[in-house]
Amino acid sequence: MEDKNLSLTEHLNDLRKVFTVSLTAILIMSAVSYFAFGEQLLDLISNPLKSLNVKLVYIGMAEAFITKIKIAVLGGVVLAMPVILWQVWQFVGPALFPHERRFVLLVVPLSIILFVMGVVFAYLVVFNFAARFLLVVVSGDLVPMLSVGHYVSFLIAFLIPFGLVFELPMVVYFLTKLGIINHRWMAKNRKFAVLIFFILGAVLTPPDVISQTLLAGPMLVLYEISVIIARFVKPRQKSEEAVQES
Repeated sequence: MEDKNLSLTEHLNDLRKVFTVSLTAILIMSAVSYFAFGEQLLDLISNPLKSLNVKLVYIGMAEAFITKIKIAVLGGVVLAMPVILWQVWQFVGPALFPHERRFVLLVVPLSIILFVMGVVFAYLVVFNFAARFLLVVVSGDLVPMLSVGHYVSFLIAFLIPFGLVFELPMVVYFLTKLGIINHRWMAKNRKFAVLIFFILGAVLTPPDVISQTLLAGPMLVLYEISVIIARFVKPRQKSEEAVQES
């Protein structure tokens, strides 16, 4: 580990630089997202409604503009993520041991990939079924009139839990590494996991069997993958930690 012997003031200055550069990158990328990709992003978000012949409306004078700003900021965060991660790494990296650096460089990309996979799966598969159920099956003869602001908020709140659920293998890896759980415990409690997954499916998705299964199914697959991961992960021993820290 590099010992820079920085004072508290110098650490705070470095941290302020991280926030300043990251925020500047987000603002710049948000502007690029708004002016260069604003319409494309709005079309992408509203695409699940096109097959249902449902058009978005706005019911407040500034709602459409504010929603486009919100979408642009989300796009800006995504585009600025390399800069943000680099700034955070520049701040945290020097304080880590070599084996900790290797660990972070492996875990962070995998976590991002798993989260993105969860969001993409939810958008391409589950949300289409959920939208059809809510707008066609249960609405009957009622004509849907969706506010663009409420729709975007609902979509974001719908997608994020799927991204978090797909982090299950990483969570299991850490818990196994810490010796809190192991593959035998996970296999023994599989039936409880199935029950929990379907309860989560009922809470996080519309009240139809298809949407619940579309969430619970991937969670079961991820659980089985996690069991395999736990089988090959060796719990960290205190003696090993002492050796590494020395």
